[in-house]
Amino acid sequence: MSDFSPGSQMVVLFFALLALRVPVAFSLGLSAIWAMWQLGFGLDLVGDLVTASVARFSLLAIPFFILAGTLMAELGIAERMIRFFRVLVGRLPGGMGLVGTVVCLFWGAVSGSGPASVAAIGPIVIRSMAEDGYSRAFAAGLVCTGAALSIVIPPSIGLIVYGVIAETSIADLFLAAILPGAVLGVLMLCALPFGKPRGGAPALEALAPMPYQEHPYATRLWLSFRDAFWGLLTPVVILGGIYSGIFTPTEAAIVATVYALLVGTIYRTLTLRRLYEAFSDAAASSAVVMLVVAYASLFGWVVTVDDLIGRYSEALLGLSGNETVILLVIMLILLGAGMFMDAITIMFITLPIFLPVMRELGWDPVWFGVMVMINLAIGLFTPPVGINLYVAANLTRLPLERIARGALPFLVTSLIGLGLVAALPSLSRVFLDASGG
Repeated sequence: MSDFSPGSQMVVLFFALLALRVPVAFSLGLSAIWAMWQLGFGLDLVGDLVTASVARFSLLAIPFFILAGTLMAELGIAERMIRFFRVLVGRLPGGMGLVGTVVCLFWGAVSGSGPASVAAIGPIVIRSMAEDGYSRAFAAGLVCTGAALSIVIPPSIGLIVYGVIAETSIADLFLAAILPGAVLGVLMLCALPFGKPRGGAPALEALAPMPYQEHPYATRLWLSFRDAFWGLLTPVVILGGIYSGIFTPTEAAIVATVYALLVGTIYRTLTLRRLYEAFSDAAASSAVVMLVVAYASLFGWVVTVDDLIGRYSEALLGLSGNETVILLVIMLILLGAGMFMDAITIMFITLPIFLPVMRELGWDPVWFGVMVMINLAIGLFTPPVGINLYVAANLTRLPLERIARGALPFLVTSLIGLGLVAALPSLSRVFLDASGG
């Protein structure tokens, strides 16, 4: 590794372009094209590599899951779900903090995208938690954390990309991520006392007026459940279809989109204007993701051709003979990278190096995939550049520093959860083994 090969030049150039605030996708593409030129390959190869990278059937799930989540936010499904959970758990300790956590986790099983989840449910949850006495910064930190788990809780866009890169069953990854995602969600509740409502917080019934407020609790619960029923059924349709073998994860994304349109028709919230806005937002989000995937494929191709995989993976294995130390180094790299880059870019850059190490050490690729996702999820709300923090700052008009401080208790609980999943690989095998996988 003493020579400064074209592949190494590419890595340095990539980070230099990032420092100059060049968009991630173009930083990947430009640095990779430079390395390809240094290696003596013609630029006519670029088009073939880009086309081949985005023409994979499994990747079709990404734009359709994004569209499904966008439709469900635009058609008012999120608000109905929040209303139901507010009635269901509102009397328990924690009030809207508990409601916000449950809603974030539930929405993660619909959206599959962290920043999209913040944008969809953030305004409603943050406003309601503020009315319940929580600080807006703490509420924003909760939403950032819960929304980040969208890339862990299936159906996860991150797990789809990992499955494509690692050539691992996406359905198995979805099953394996259920319990670890739930553990991280439960640990979030441990952080609620740090944002305990000031003084005598109002009862949820005293917050913003809600339908059915005049009815007894049981009646309110039934009526709110009836209103939210079709939305609550979404994860059952998506995940149930995948795990029962009715359709593949990629086909599930299309089913989710069609189902979202049907729910919008049932709720009578589907209008041409909302449909246009949902498709427009989803197209913009999908374009960003797929552009990163396309240019990251060039980056990965150079990594392979210039044998950076062999050199860097050997260096990683040579750090220590202790598997725990190597795993810790990998997690620190992922956490550090997650502070500066999006999850998909990180996976395309690091997995070609980490996967040979994983195979050499005999680690379970499904468990390792869940570990990668948890690390990258934590990166979404870790300062200085956690993407979710920026989205929340834009929504609340609060300084990024305040939101980062509000997210600190959740950062601690998430790191504890990461440690548990690392120490207990069996957590990611419970549902997988139960299904016979």
